[in-house]
Amino acid sequence: MYIPFDQLPPQARLWIYQADRALTEAEQEEIKPMLERFATDWSSHGKGLQASASLLHNRFLVLANNETVTSASGCSIDKSVAFVRELEQRLGVSFFDRTRLAFLKDGEVQVVGMNELKNKVAAGEIDGQTLYFDTLVNNYGELQDAWPRPAQQSWLSRYF
Repeated sequence: MYIPFDQLPPQARLWIYQADRALTEAEQEEIKPMLERFATDWSSHGKGLQASASLLHNRFLVLANNETVTSASGCSIDKSVAFVRELEQRLGVSFFDRTRLAFLKDGEVQVVGMNELKNKVAAGEIDGQTLYFDTLVNNYGELQDAWPRPAQQSWLSRYF
């Protein structure tokens, strides 16, 4: 069962996928109905999930499920991964490259490779207060309250 993204309860579980490039307006318009259709049909052991999906900041695909209604099973999570892989093929984009980190600087999403991070920190281009899009955020309440969050309040804190 589809639920509008902005009506998710705070405890709704999230899966955040970061595209390796910004999605164009045309691409976003193309996949928005696909996201709603997937969320509508997404199920766990034959029971419909109270699910939603959204694109944020032209780059982040977020799938969500209200786990207080029905928990996502391993098989249903596998279905969501397969769906995201289909979107990758359709758009020619990668949603699974975890070596790229996204920051919000000057109102723009800027992506930095993990191999560049230490140098960017040393040069002062990224500091503990730089806003970071932590794809490990796992519930809607946290997404609303602290996303993006200062890098020092994420797993990146060890760099500061």
